[in-house]
Amino acid sequence: MTAAETVPRGGGVRPDRRAYGPRHRWVVLAVGVGAQAAFAAMFSGIPVTGVSMRAGYHLSTEALGLVLACLGLGVAASDIVWGLLTDRFGDRRVLLTGLSATGALLAVMAVAVTPPDGAGVALLALCLALAGALGGSVNGASGRAVMTWFAEGERGFAMSIRQTAIPVGGAVGVALLPWLAGSYGFRAAYAVPAAFCLAAAAATWRWLHEPAPPDPGTGPAAPASGARPRGGAAPRPEVADDRSPLRRWDVWRLALAGALLTVPQFAVLSFTAIFLHDVKGEGATLAGITVVIAQLGGGAARIWTGRRTDRTGARRTHIRAIGVLAALAMAGAAALTDAPTPLTVTALALGGLLANAWHGVAYTEIAAMAGASRAGAALGLLGTTLFAMGFLTPLLIPMVIAHTSWAAVWGLAAAASLLAVPLAPGEARARR
Repeated sequence: MTAAETVPRGGGVRPDRRAYGPRHRWVVLAVGVGAQAAFAAMFSGIPVTGVSMRAGYHLSTEALGLVLACLGLGVAASDIVWGLLTDRFGDRRVLLTGLSATGALLAVMAVAVTPPDGAGVALLALCLALAGALGGSVNGASGRAVMTWFAEGERGFAMSIRQTAIPVGGAVGVALLPWLAGSYGFRAAYAVPAAFCLAAAAATWRWLHEPAPPDPGTGPAAPASGARPRGGAAPRPEVADDRSPLRRWDVWRLALAGALLTVPQFAVLSFTAIFLHDVKGEGATLAGITVVIAQLGGGAARIWTGRRTDRTGARRTHIRAIGVLAALAMAGAAALTDAPTPLTVTALALGGLLANAWHGVAYTEIAAMAGASRAGAALGLLGTTLFAMGFLTPLLIPMVIAHTSWAAVWGLAAAASLLAVPLAPGEARARR
Protein backbone atom coordinates (compact mmCIF):
# COMPACT_ATOMS: atom_id res chain seq x y z
CA MET A 1 0.00 0.00 0.00
CA THR A 2 1.43 3.38 -0.97
CA ALA A 3 1.17 6.62 0.93
CA ALA A 4 -1.23 7.92 -1.69
CA GLU A 5 -3.78 5.19 -1.04
CA THR A 6 -6.45 5.04 1.64
CA VAL A 7 -8.58 2.19 2.86
CA PRO A 8 -12.35 2.65 2.68
CA ARG A 9 -14.29 1.14 5.55
CA GLY A 10 -16.19 -1.08 3.19
CA GLY A 11 -12.99 -2.97 2.40
CA GLY A 12 -10.52 -2.79 -0.48
CA VAL A 13 -8.01 -0.14 -1.43
CA ARG A 14 -8.92 2.89 -3.44
CA PRO A 15 -6.44 5.33 -4.92
CA ASP A 16 -6.49 8.91 -3.70
CA ARG A 17 -4.56 12.01 -4.60
CA ARG A 18 -2.90 12.28 -1.22
CA ALA A 19 -2.68 10.80 2.25
CA TYR A 20 -4.52 12.81 4.89
CA GLY A 21 -2.59 13.32 8.09
CA PRO A 22 -3.69 14.23 11.62
CA ARG A 23 -4.32 17.92 10.90
CA HIS A 24 -7.04 16.99 8.47
CA ARG A 25 -9.16 15.91 11.45
CA TRP A 26 -10.28 19.52 11.92
CA VAL A 27 -11.43 19.67 8.31
CA VAL A 28 -13.35 16.43 8.83
CA LEU A 29 -14.91 17.91 11.96
CA ALA A 30 -15.95 21.01 10.00
CA VAL A 31 -17.58 18.83 7.35
CA GLY A 32 -19.43 16.91 10.07
CA VAL A 33 -20.57 20.17 11.64
CA GLY A 34 -21.85 21.40 8.28
CA ALA A 35 -23.73 18.18 7.60
CA GLN A 36 -25.30 18.14 11.06
CA ALA A 37 -26.21 21.84 10.85
CA ALA A 38 -27.85 21.46 7.43
CA PHE A 39 -30.10 18.68 8.68
CA ALA A 40 -30.82 20.51 11.95
CA ALA A 41 -31.92 23.67 10.12
CA MET A 42 -34.64 21.64 8.44
CA PHE A 43 -35.48 19.43 11.41
CA SER A 44 -35.73 22.29 13.92
CA GLY A 45 -36.98 25.00 11.60
CA ILE A 46 -40.01 23.25 10.11
CA PRO A 47 -41.77 22.65 13.48
CA VAL A 48 -41.52 26.36 14.33
CA THR A 49 -43.49 27.13 11.17
CA GLY A 50 -46.35 25.35 12.96
CA VAL A 51 -48.69 28.36 13.05
CA SER A 52 -48.24 29.03 9.31
CA MET A 53 -48.40 25.31 8.53
CA ARG A 54 -51.60 24.86 10.50
CA ALA A 55 -53.24 27.78 8.67
CA GLY A 56 -51.80 27.15 5.20
CA TYR A 57 -52.47 23.42 5.05
CA HIS A 58 -55.77 23.75 7.01
CA LEU A 59 -54.67 21.38 9.79
CA SER A 60 -56.12 20.83 13.23
CA THR A 61 -53.71 20.95 16.17
CA GLU A 62 -53.84 17.15 16.36
CA ALA A 63 -53.07 16.80 12.64
CA LEU A 64 -50.23 19.29 13.00
CA GLY A 65 -48.80 17.20 15.83
CA LEU A 66 -48.96 14.09 13.63
CA VAL A 67 -47.27 15.81 10.71
CA LEU A 68 -44.46 17.22 12.85
CA ALA A 69 -44.03 13.89 14.62
CA CYS A 70 -43.30 12.23 11.28
CA LEU A 71 -39.95 14.03 11.12
CA GLY A 72 -38.86 12.24 14.28
CA LEU A 73 -40.45 8.98 13.14
CA GLY A 74 -38.39 9.01 9.96
CA VAL A 75 -35.13 9.42 11.85
CA ALA A 76 -36.10 6.83 14.46
CA ALA A 77 -36.99 4.26 11.82
CA SER A 78 -33.73 4.66 9.92
CA ASP A 79 -30.97 5.61 12.36
CA ILE A 80 -29.85 2.09 13.32
CA VAL A 81 -29.86 1.09 9.65
CA TRP A 82 -27.72 4.11 8.75
CA GLY A 83 -25.37 3.27 11.63
CA LEU A 84 -24.88 -0.30 10.45
CA LEU A 85 -24.37 0.90 6.88
CA THR A 86 -21.79 3.40 8.13
CA ASP A 87 -19.86 0.64 9.91
CA ARG A 88 -19.98 -1.36 6.68
CA PHE A 89 -19.42 1.23 3.94
CA GLY A 90 -17.88 4.23 5.69
CA ASP A 91 -18.77 7.80 6.59
CA ARG A 92 -18.20 9.35 3.19
CA ARG A 93 -20.57 7.14 1.19
CA VAL A 94 -23.36 7.31 3.75
CA LEU A 95 -23.17 11.09 4.16
CA LEU A 96 -23.09 11.67 0.39
CA THR A 97 -26.10 9.43 -0.13
CA GLY A 98 -28.16 10.79 2.75
CA LEU A 99 -27.49 14.49 2.24
CA SER A 100 -27.98 14.38 -1.53
CA ALA A 101 -31.24 12.47 -1.20
CA THR A 102 -32.53 14.82 1.52
CA GLY A 103 -31.72 17.88 -0.56
CA ALA A 104 -33.45 16.39 -3.60
CA LEU A 105 -36.56 15.50 -1.58
CA LEU A 106 -36.85 18.99 -0.10
CA ALA A 107 -36.47 20.45 -3.58
CA VAL A 108 -39.37 18.27 -4.76
CA MET A 109 -41.43 19.43 -1.78
CA ALA A 110 -40.71 23.06 -2.70
CA VAL A 111 -42.05 22.39 -6.19
CA ALA A 112 -45.03 20.13 -5.51
CA VAL A 113 -45.92 19.77 -1.78
CA THR A 114 -47.04 23.25 -0.75
CA PRO A 115 -50.50 24.63 0.11
CA PRO A 116 -51.01 26.10 -3.40
CA ASP A 117 -50.35 22.62 -4.81
CA GLY A 118 -53.22 21.23 -2.75
CA ALA A 119 -51.00 18.96 -0.65
CA GLY A 120 -52.90 17.24 2.14
CA VAL A 121 -52.03 15.78 5.50
CA ALA A 122 -51.08 12.34 4.16
CA LEU A 123 -48.65 13.61 1.52
CA LEU A 124 -47.10 16.18 3.84
CA ALA A 125 -46.64 13.60 6.61
CA LEU A 126 -45.09 11.11 4.19
CA CYS A 127 -42.64 13.65 2.81
CA LEU A 128 -41.55 14.79 6.26
CA ALA A 129 -41.10 11.18 7.38
CA LEU A 130 -38.88 10.55 4.32
CA ALA A 131 -36.94 13.76 5.00
CA GLY A 132 -36.26 12.56 8.53
CA ALA A 133 -35.32 9.06 7.36
CA LEU A 134 -32.87 10.32 4.73
CA GLY A 135 -31.45 13.19 6.78
CA GLY A 136 -30.90 10.93 9.78
CA SER A 137 -27.88 9.52 7.97
CA VAL A 138 -25.80 12.40 9.30
CA ASN A 139 -26.09 11.29 12.93
CA GLY A 140 -24.09 8.08 12.85
CA ALA A 141 -21.89 8.86 9.86
CA SER A 142 -20.52 12.20 11.02
CA GLY A 143 -20.16 10.86 14.57
CA ARG A 144 -18.16 7.85 13.41
CA ALA A 145 -15.89 10.16 11.41
CA VAL A 146 -15.09 12.03 14.62
CA MET A 147 -14.41 8.77 16.45
CA THR A 148 -12.06 7.70 13.65
CA TRP A 149 -10.08 10.91 13.43
CA PHE A 150 -9.90 12.00 17.09
CA ALA A 151 -8.26 10.24 20.03
CA GLU A 152 -9.85 9.80 23.46
CA GLY A 153 -8.37 13.00 24.89
CA GLU A 154 -10.14 15.15 22.30
CA ARG A 155 -13.24 13.14 21.42
CA GLY A 156 -15.55 14.74 23.96
CA PHE A 157 -14.62 18.22 22.77
CA ALA A 158 -14.80 17.28 19.08
CA MET A 159 -18.07 15.37 19.40
CA SER A 160 -19.58 18.23 21.40
CA ILE A 161 -18.62 20.67 18.66
CA ARG A 162 -20.28 18.37 16.15
CA GLN A 163 -23.37 18.10 18.34
CA THR A 164 -23.39 21.88 18.81
CA ALA A 165 -24.10 22.09 15.10
CA ILE A 166 -27.59 20.80 15.91
CA PRO A 167 -28.70 23.74 18.08
CA VAL A 168 -26.72 26.23 15.98
CA GLY A 169 -28.11 24.91 12.71
CA GLY A 170 -31.47 24.59 14.40
CA ALA A 171 -31.28 28.22 15.47
CA VAL A 172 -30.66 29.24 11.86
CA GLY A 173 -33.67 27.21 10.78
CA VAL A 174 -35.82 28.56 13.62
CA ALA A 175 -34.89 32.15 12.73
CA LEU A 176 -35.22 31.70 8.98
CA LEU A 177 -37.92 29.18 8.07
CA PRO A 178 -40.91 30.74 9.92
CA TRP A 179 -40.08 34.08 8.31
CA LEU A 180 -39.76 32.47 4.88
CA ALA A 181 -43.02 30.55 5.33
CA GLY A 182 -44.88 33.66 6.49
CA SER A 183 -43.41 36.04 3.91
CA TYR A 184 -42.78 33.91 0.83
CA GLY A 185 -44.65 30.67 1.44
CA PHE A 186 -43.55 27.09 1.87
CA ARG A 187 -41.77 26.92 -1.49
CA ALA A 188 -39.04 29.10 -0.02
CA ALA A 189 -39.25 27.37 3.38
CA TYR A 190 -38.41 24.02 1.73
CA ALA A 191 -36.00 25.31 -0.93
CA VAL A 192 -33.57 26.93 1.52
CA PRO A 193 -32.90 23.80 3.65
CA ALA A 194 -32.65 21.84 0.37
CA ALA A 195 -29.81 24.14 -0.65
CA PHE A 196 -28.16 23.67 2.76
CA CYS A 197 -28.21 19.87 2.42
CA LEU A 198 -26.85 19.91 -1.12
CA ALA A 199 -24.05 22.29 -0.09
CA ALA A 200 -23.15 19.96 2.78
CA ALA A 201 -23.08 17.03 0.36
CA ALA A 202 -20.68 18.93 -1.89
CA ALA A 203 -18.39 19.65 1.09
CA THR A 204 -18.50 15.97 2.04
CA TRP A 205 -17.49 14.93 -1.47
CA ARG A 206 -14.60 17.39 -1.47
CA TRP A 207 -13.14 17.09 2.03
CA LEU A 208 -14.32 14.02 3.94
CA HIS A 209 -11.59 11.39 3.57
CA GLU A 210 -10.04 8.57 5.56
CA PRO A 211 -7.04 8.98 7.89
CA ALA A 212 -3.66 8.03 6.46
CA PRO A 213 -3.01 4.27 6.78
CA PRO A 214 -0.38 3.13 9.30
CA ASP A 215 3.15 2.46 8.17
CA PRO A 216 3.86 -1.22 7.49
CA GLY A 217 4.92 -3.09 10.59
CA THR A 218 3.64 -0.54 13.09
CA GLY A 219 0.48 -2.45 13.99
CA PRO A 220 -3.05 -1.06 14.13
CA ALA A 221 -3.43 2.65 13.67
CA ALA A 222 -4.38 4.83 16.63
CA PRO A 223 -6.91 7.60 16.14
CA ALA A 224 -5.42 10.38 14.10
CA SER A 225 -4.90 13.07 16.70
CA GLY A 226 -3.00 11.10 19.29
CA ALA A 227 -4.19 13.58 21.87
CA ARG A 228 -4.28 12.94 25.59
CA PRO A 229 -6.56 14.49 28.18
CA ARG A 230 -5.34 17.68 29.78
CA GLY A 231 -4.04 17.57 33.31
CA GLY A 232 -1.81 14.55 32.73
CA ALA A 233 -4.53 11.92 32.96
CA ALA A 234 -4.14 8.90 30.72
CA PRO A 235 -6.84 8.38 28.12
CA ARG A 236 -9.63 6.08 29.26
CA PRO A 237 -9.43 2.97 27.11
CA GLU A 238 -12.41 1.93 25.07
CA VAL A 239 -14.50 -0.84 26.59
CA ALA A 240 -13.16 -4.23 25.53
CA ASP A 241 -16.42 -6.00 24.80
CA ASP A 242 -16.86 -8.21 21.75
CA ARG A 243 -20.64 -8.06 21.88
CA SER A 244 -22.60 -5.89 19.50
CA PRO A 245 -23.63 -2.64 21.22
CA LEU A 246 -27.20 -3.55 20.31
CA ARG A 247 -26.95 -6.52 22.73
CA ARG A 248 -25.55 -4.66 25.75
CA TRP A 249 -27.87 -3.43 28.51
CA ASP A 250 -25.51 -0.65 29.63
CA VAL A 251 -25.59 0.80 26.10
CA TRP A 252 -29.38 0.50 26.03
CA ARG A 253 -29.65 2.22 29.43
CA LEU A 254 -27.74 5.23 28.16
CA ALA A 255 -29.80 5.33 24.95
CA LEU A 256 -33.11 5.14 26.85
CA ALA A 257 -32.01 7.79 29.34
CA GLY A 258 -31.22 10.02 26.38
CA ALA A 259 -34.71 9.39 25.01
CA LEU A 260 -36.28 10.62 28.25
CA LEU A 261 -34.06 13.71 28.24
CA THR A 262 -35.32 14.41 24.72
CA VAL A 263 -38.92 14.98 25.90
CA PRO A 264 -38.36 18.57 27.14
CA GLN A 265 -36.23 19.33 24.09
CA PHE A 266 -38.99 18.39 21.63
CA ALA A 267 -41.71 19.86 23.80
CA VAL A 268 -40.02 23.27 23.76
CA LEU A 269 -38.97 23.01 20.11
CA SER A 270 -42.29 21.85 18.66
CA PHE A 271 -44.91 23.57 20.82
CA THR A 272 -43.49 26.82 22.20
CA ALA A 273 -44.90 28.71 19.20
CA ILE A 274 -48.35 27.12 19.61
CA PHE A 275 -48.37 27.72 23.39
CA LEU A 276 -47.39 31.37 23.11
CA HIS A 277 -49.89 31.94 20.29
CA ASP A 278 -52.86 30.18 21.88
CA VAL A 279 -52.30 31.01 25.57
CA LYS A 280 -50.31 34.24 25.62
CA GLY A 281 -51.48 35.82 22.36
CA GLU A 282 -47.92 36.25 21.13
CA GLY A 283 -46.66 36.00 17.56
CA ALA A 284 -43.97 33.81 16.04
CA THR A 285 -41.19 36.30 16.83
CA LEU A 286 -41.18 35.70 20.58
CA ALA A 287 -41.39 31.94 20.06
CA GLY A 288 -38.47 32.08 17.65
CA ILE A 289 -36.39 34.09 20.13
CA THR A 290 -37.19 31.64 22.92
CA VAL A 291 -36.18 28.60 20.88
CA VAL A 292 -33.05 30.31 19.50
CA ILE A 293 -31.91 31.10 23.04
CA ALA A 294 -32.47 27.47 24.01
CA GLN A 295 -30.62 26.24 20.93
CA LEU A 296 -27.61 28.56 21.10
CA GLY A 297 -27.31 28.31 24.89
CA GLY A 298 -27.54 24.55 24.64
CA GLY A 299 -24.80 24.57 22.01
CA ALA A 300 -22.47 26.54 24.26
CA ALA A 301 -23.24 24.15 27.12
CA ARG A 302 -22.41 21.16 24.91
CA ILE A 303 -18.95 22.51 24.16
CA TRP A 304 -18.29 23.28 27.83
CA THR A 305 -19.36 19.81 28.97
CA GLY A 306 -17.32 18.22 26.20
CA ARG A 307 -14.12 19.98 27.23
CA ARG A 308 -14.74 19.34 30.90
CA THR A 309 -15.43 15.63 30.50
CA ASP A 310 -12.30 15.23 28.37
CA ARG A 311 -10.41 16.28 31.50
CA THR A 312 -12.44 14.40 34.10
CA GLY A 313 -13.84 11.46 32.14
CA ALA A 314 -17.08 11.75 34.16
CA ARG A 315 -19.45 11.87 31.21
CA ARG A 316 -22.24 9.91 32.84
CA THR A 317 -22.18 12.08 35.96
CA HIS A 318 -22.68 15.12 33.75
CA ILE A 319 -25.61 13.49 31.96
CA ARG A 320 -27.30 12.76 35.29
CA ALA A 321 -26.68 16.28 36.58
CA ILE A 322 -28.17 17.82 33.44
CA GLY A 323 -31.24 15.59 33.89
CA VAL A 324 -31.81 16.99 37.38
CA LEU A 325 -31.38 20.60 36.25
CA ALA A 326 -33.65 20.17 33.21
CA ALA A 327 -36.33 18.65 35.45
CA LEU A 328 -36.17 21.65 37.78
CA ALA A 329 -36.38 24.13 34.90
CA MET A 330 -39.37 22.43 33.26
CA ALA A 331 -41.11 22.13 36.64
CA GLY A 332 -40.62 25.88 36.93
CA ALA A 333 -42.21 26.35 33.49
CA ALA A 334 -45.19 24.27 34.65
CA ALA A 335 -45.60 26.36 37.78
CA LEU A 336 -45.27 29.60 35.78
CA THR A 337 -47.66 28.70 32.95
CA ASP A 338 -50.15 31.38 33.98
CA ALA A 339 -47.51 33.85 35.16
CA PRO A 340 -46.56 36.97 33.18
CA THR A 341 -45.19 36.04 29.78
CA PRO A 342 -41.53 37.06 30.45
CA LEU A 343 -41.34 34.67 33.40
CA THR A 344 -42.88 31.78 31.48
CA VAL A 345 -40.64 32.37 28.47
CA THR A 346 -37.55 32.50 30.67
CA ALA A 347 -38.37 29.15 32.24
CA LEU A 348 -39.05 27.56 28.84
CA ALA A 349 -35.83 28.96 27.37
CA LEU A 350 -33.81 27.64 30.33
CA GLY A 351 -35.49 24.24 30.16
CA GLY A 352 -34.85 24.04 26.42
CA LEU A 353 -31.24 25.11 26.93
CA LEU A 354 -30.59 22.35 29.46
CA ALA A 355 -32.43 19.82 27.30
CA ASN A 356 -29.97 20.65 24.51
CA ALA A 357 -26.84 20.49 26.70
CA TRP A 358 -26.13 16.77 27.14
CA HIS A 359 -26.04 15.42 23.59
CA GLY A 360 -22.32 15.74 22.84
CA VAL A 361 -21.33 13.96 26.04
CA ALA A 362 -23.88 11.17 25.48
CA TYR A 363 -22.87 10.58 21.88
CA THR A 364 -19.19 10.49 22.86
CA GLU A 365 -19.83 8.09 25.72
CA ILE A 366 -21.97 5.63 23.79
CA ALA A 367 -19.50 5.58 20.89
CA ALA A 368 -16.60 4.99 23.29
CA MET A 369 -18.52 2.17 24.97
CA ALA A 370 -18.96 0.44 21.60
CA GLY A 371 -15.46 1.12 20.26
CA ALA A 372 -14.61 2.94 17.04
CA SER A 373 -15.24 -0.08 14.80
CA ARG A 374 -18.84 -0.38 16.03
CA ALA A 375 -19.53 3.27 16.80
CA GLY A 376 -21.98 3.58 13.91
CA ALA A 377 -24.34 0.99 15.40
CA ALA A 378 -24.15 2.54 18.88
CA LEU A 379 -24.71 6.05 17.56
CA GLY A 380 -27.58 4.73 15.45
CA LEU A 381 -29.17 3.17 18.53
CA LEU A 382 -28.95 6.44 20.44
CA GLY A 383 -30.36 8.34 17.48
CA THR A 384 -33.21 5.85 17.17
CA THR A 385 -34.28 6.18 20.80
CA LEU A 386 -33.95 9.97 20.71
CA PHE A 387 -35.97 10.44 17.57
CA ALA A 388 -38.51 7.78 18.51
CA MET A 389 -39.26 9.99 21.49
CA GLY A 390 -39.18 12.93 19.09
CA PHE A 391 -41.98 11.17 17.21
CA LEU A 392 -44.02 10.30 20.30
CA THR A 393 -43.73 13.67 22.05
CA PRO A 394 -45.59 15.76 19.42
CA LEU A 395 -48.29 13.08 19.33
CA LEU A 396 -48.67 13.00 23.11
CA ILE A 397 -48.71 16.73 23.79
CA PRO A 398 -51.99 17.54 21.95
CA MET A 399 -53.67 14.70 23.88
CA VAL A 400 -52.39 16.11 27.18
CA ILE A 401 -53.60 19.59 26.23
CA ALA A 402 -57.03 18.28 25.24
CA HIS A 403 -57.56 16.48 28.55
CA THR A 404 -55.60 18.61 31.03
CA SER A 405 -53.59 21.81 30.52
CA TRP A 406 -50.34 23.30 29.30
CA ALA A 407 -49.00 23.13 32.85
CA ALA A 408 -49.35 19.36 32.61
CA VAL A 409 -47.37 19.39 29.34
CA TRP A 410 -44.38 21.11 30.93
CA GLY A 411 -44.77 18.97 34.06
CA LEU A 412 -44.61 15.83 31.91
CA ALA A 413 -41.34 17.07 30.41
CA ALA A 414 -39.96 17.64 33.90
CA ALA A 415 -40.94 14.13 35.00
CA ALA A 416 -39.29 12.54 31.96
CA SER A 417 -36.02 14.38 32.69
CA LEU A 418 -36.07 13.24 36.30
CA LEU A 419 -36.71 9.60 35.35
CA ALA A 420 -33.62 9.67 33.11
CA VAL A 421 -31.33 10.25 36.09
CA PRO A 422 -31.49 6.78 37.71
CA LEU A 423 -31.77 5.06 34.33
CA ALA A 424 -28.45 6.41 33.01
CA PRO A 425 -25.57 4.08 34.06
CA GLY A 426 -23.23 5.50 36.68
CA GLU A 427 -19.46 5.98 36.58
CA ALA A 428 -18.71 3.05 38.92
CA ARG A 429 -20.50 0.67 36.53
CA ALA A 430 -18.50 2.12 33.63
CA ARG A 431 -15.17 1.45 35.39
CA ARG A 432 -16.07 -2.15 36.21
